[in-house]
Amino acid sequence: MPMVGLGTWQLRGEECTAAVVAALAAGYRHIDTAAVYKNEEEVGAGIAAGGVPREDIFVTSKLQTSDHGEKAYDACLASLDRLKLSYLDCAYTA
Repeated sequence: MPMVGLGTWQLRGEECTAAVVAALAAGYRHIDTAAVYKNEEEVGAGIAAGGVPREDIFVTSKLQTSDHGEKAYDACLASLDRLKLSYLDCAYTA
């Protein structure tokens, strides 16, 4: 897990996508998001547009409190769908 990552809290729309692309261009390899941030689609678009192979990026997302326990698996799948990714490197509860 890279020591420094881009936190995407409060980033929305094109600003979010552009920030992810710029971070990847600057050498960042850890991108952090969460379902509650409501920006996973934009984060995923930035990852797709960033030109860095997915396996070289550490992607973290967080589950909402209401998604703990038996709901965790489905919540992760929903995040993956919004991000347009096939896996998360780390998912945890916020």
